[in-house]
Amino acid sequence: MSESTLVKPQTTSAPVLPALATTTKPQQSLPFLYQFMAGGIAGVSEILVMYPLDVVKTRFQLQVDSKVGGERYTSVMDCLKKIVKNEGFSRLYRGILPPVLVEAPKRAIKFSANEQYSSLYKKLNGVDKVTQRVSIQAGISAGITEALVIVPFELVKIRLQNKENAGKYSGTMDAISKIIKQESVFALFNGLEATIWRHATWNGGYFGVIFGIKKRLPEAHNKQQQLRNNFIAGAVGGTVGTIINTPFDVVKTRIQNDSGIVKKYNWAIPAIGTVAKEESIKALYKGFVPKVLRLGPGGGILLVVFDQVTTWMRKYML
Repeated sequence: MSESTLVKPQTTSAPVLPALATTTKPQQSLPFLYQFMAGGIAGVSEILVMYPLDVVKTRFQLQVDSKVGGERYTSVMDCLKKIVKNEGFSRLYRGILPPVLVEAPKRAIKFSANEQYSSLYKKLNGVDKVTQRVSIQAGISAGITEALVIVPFELVKIRLQNKENAGKYSGTMDAISKIIKQESVFALFNGLEATIWRHATWNGGYFGVIFGIKKRLPEAHNKQQQLRNNFIAGAVGGTVGTIINTPFDVVKTRIQNDSGIVKKYNWAIPAIGTVAKEESIKALYKGFVPKVLRLGPGGGILLVVFDQVTTWMRKYML
C-alpha cells in the first residue's frame, strides 16, 4: 500500500499515503477513480500470488484442539500438501471470488480514506506535516472505514474456505443465497465488530511502521532503490500489523463461520477470552505463520505495485 516515488515523509503537502512521500517535489493527489483503479490492481495482484496462504490460515483458525475426528494440520506445508492431495489444487483458491470482487473498492477506500483522514488529523493535532502519530491515527480510521465495506465478502470467503462446508455451498452465489435464506440478510454482517477491530489494528500498525521504517532506510537515489525501500517498509509494516491483529482475526473467523442459531462467539473481546480460556493464549495466534507469510511479503507487494501503477498514471494519464 503506497504512493508514488516513495522515499521519505513529505514535509509540505499530504500525499495519498501520509507517511510515504518523495524527497523532491510534492506529489499531486490522484482522483478517486485513479485511486480505485490503482488500489484494485495492487490488491488483486497480491491476492493472486498469496491467496493459498489465506486458505491455510483459515483452516488453522477453525481447527479446535479439543475437536474429535477430522483432518489435522501440523504446519503450513502439511496443510498445503493435504489440501492438494485430498481435495485438489483448485481448493487452494476456493472462495477467492469474494475478495477479488471487493479488492478494488477495499483498496480504494484504504488509500483515499487514509489521505482524507491524514488531512483531518493534521488539523486536529495542530501540525502542518504528517507525523507518526498522524499516520497511525489515519491508518486506524481508514481501517475502520474499510471494515464496514468488506464484512459480507469476508463472511462468504470464510464459509467457502472451511472444508466442512465443501458440500454445503457450491460457490459464491450459492453461499450468499443460502446464508440469506437460512440465516437472514443481516447474517452477512456477522462479525462486523470483530472485523473493525482486525482492520483498525492492522492498518494502524501497518501505516505507523511504514512511516518509521522509511525514515530510517537509506535514501533512495534511483527506481530500484525506491522499490527496495517500498518492499522492505511494506513487508515490515505488514508483519507488525499481523502480530497486532491476529487475535482479532482468529475470533472474527470463528464468529463468521458460525451458522448456528445459538452462537458460541458473538463479540470480539469476550470471544478472545473464551478462546484463551478453553484453548490457551497460544490459540489466539492460530494461523499466524501462514498469515504473516502472506501479509508480510504481501504488504510489500501491495506497496510496490501501487507505487508502480500510480507512477504510471501520473506520467501518462494526468
